[in-house]
Amino acid sequence: MKKYKITIEEMLSETFEVFADNDEEAEKIASKKYKLGEFVLTPGNLVCKQMEIHNVTDNYFTEWAEF
Repeated sequence: MKKYKITIEEMLSETFEVFADNDEEAEKIASKKYKLGEFVLTPGNLVCKQMEIHNVTDNYFTEWAEF
């Protein structure tokens, strides 16, 4: 029997509004709000999910694949 490690990656998406004078300021405001926990993505907004398999015994990885 071989040993495998499975990595699953999920991408969430949610839209938030900020008021700013330009793109750079909007990005700074959004980053700060995210880090402070003011912008929180909800699990129900799943955009995609993918999986990679690592065969530990034979030491190889599969390509990432959506499932």
